[in-house]
Amino acid sequence: MQQIPVSLWTLIAGIVVTAISIWIGQNHTLLPVQASLQAPLVDGFFNIMFTIAIALFLVVEGTIVVFLIKFRRRQGDDTDGAPIEGNLPLEVFWTAIPTLIVLALGIYSVDVFNRMGGFEPAGHPHSSAHIAHTPGSALAATLNDTSEATTAPTIGIGASPTTQGKQADLVVDVKGIQYAWIFNYPDSGITSGELHVPVGADVQLNLSAQDVIHSFWVPNFRLKQDALPGIPTELRFVATRPGTYPVVCAELCGGYHGSMRTQVVVHTPEAYDSWRTENQIAQKQDLHQVVAVNPADLSTSAFLAPHIHDMGISTVTLESMVKRSQR
Repeated sequence: MQQIPVSLWTLIAGIVVTAISIWIGQNHTLLPVQASLQAPLVDGFFNIMFTIAIALFLVVEGTIVVFLIKFRRRQGDDTDGAPIEGNLPLEVFWTAIPTLIVLALGIYSVDVFNRMGGFEPAGHPHSSAHIAHTPGSALAATLNDTSEATTAPTIGIGASPTTQGKQADLVVDVKGIQYAWIFNYPDSGITSGELHVPVGADVQLNLSAQDVIHSFWVPNFRLKQDALPGIPTELRFVATRPGTYPVVCAELCGGYHGSMRTQVVVHTPEAYDSWRTENQIAQKQDLHQVVAVNPADLSTSAFLAPHIHDMGISTVTLESMVKRSQR
């Protein structure tokens, strides 16, 4: 019986390895649902790297298994192995192929980074809300009329090549503090603990940190950008799928780092307009400062003062009633 040539076996093995690698690389379920315009770019790059990794794994482990079987020690064979000192063509091959792969992936990754906007962080000044802690409350934010211009971001994911030179549809100032994210909408004066954006809108996040380095990561968007104290950074994206997606701090920022989570809510345009209107009404007050107050710290008069109209009494009557109750 004629022996099958090694070259034919190699060709068959190459076809099988290629088919398996491509199928697994394109049909895995390792990544969450795509929800941004940038996500397919990252997933395409990941799928190629994963395909190459599967192929290398099959070749290396397959070769080991074949050699274990073919060159195993036979019973009664006590001779030494063949004195092989090296194989220059083989060494050049297994050095050149990984080098070419790494170079190709490097060039591809730069192209993906550029198409995502990594080479063009925006240069537009933005306003930021003043954030402060208040006893008895989680947080408070001033909504005074004066806005403080800050340095334009020069680090981060900016406009893509197709949107360079264009203003973002929505700008949100994001501040990371131990251990929460605060979102301020300069155009509407809304301050929120969640990020709300309309689907299909070009959104620009101006990131900053109050204390230590934080990292704003939305797995479904395939986007992550550090928030640095004293150094403004930017993250620009377009959400493509309505829904609610987790926002995670991906930089160890202290003892409660694991609980520094919130969510980004992607609305339809109509639902976003409704959310914006409701929150503008809820947060619109003729005060220099809007704060959350612990009722236990208020006097009886101060606690009841906002309700005197509903009670049908005057301020004088309320003061008189409080004084009589304290006697």
